[in-house]
Amino acid sequence: MSTEPPFHVVTPPADSPAPPTRRTFIATTTAVGGAAAVGGLAAGSSVFAAEEAVAAQAPPGSHVSLTVNGVRRTLTVDNRTSLLDLLREHLDLTGSKKGCNAGACGACTVLVDGRRVNSCLTLAVRLEGAEVTTIEGLAKGDRLHPLQQAFIDQDAFQCGFCTPGQIVSGVGCIQEGHTGSPEEIREWMSGNLCRCGCYVKIERAVEQAAGRKG
Repeated sequence: MSTEPPFHVVTPPADSPAPPTRRTFIATTTAVGGAAAVGGLAAGSSVFAAEEAVAAQAPPGSHVSLTVNGVRRTLTVDNRTSLLDLLREHLDLTGSKKGCNAGACGACTVLVDGRRVNSCLTLAVRLEGAEVTTIEGLAKGDRLHPLQQAFIDQDAFQCGFCTPGQIVSGVGCIQEGHTGSPEEIREWMSGNLCRCGCYVKIERAVEQAAGRKG
């Protein structure tokens, strides 16, 4: 039968350093972690500085020339600028409204080369040489466009927020020949929403301007 003990007890040499205590271990790891974090921040700062330097060297935007309401305009805009923001913020034409800013409500509708577009979804830099008509460009001096007058005659608005887009869209609808019946008008004007629910009167106004209703 073996007389060996179940385990051996190893006695460290007399001159070996004492094992670290819990307190010294925490202090050491905290110091190392802090140094690593500071190093990471410094590295990140250098990356950010490099990105800023590249951005500073980038061109401020692109030149675009277009005709707005009969006036030739040449501007330098950020490549991300929408036609709506160009009109409102660069040309001070605030008739076109920023509603949903996602192309769903039609409050920003303008005509580009005679076609209806949602200006919030249209990049300005893609309209080189285009002709843009906004609500401000429909009247001839003090003489209202027939559809503007029809909106007044038919009382086709309440709060008025959607009205510029409704009128411009209605002008496009008439020019496209989509006014053969009330149902056709409603279908081709369905991209323009009215929070106040004036759809029946809007339809009547488009009919009046199209010459189908006195």
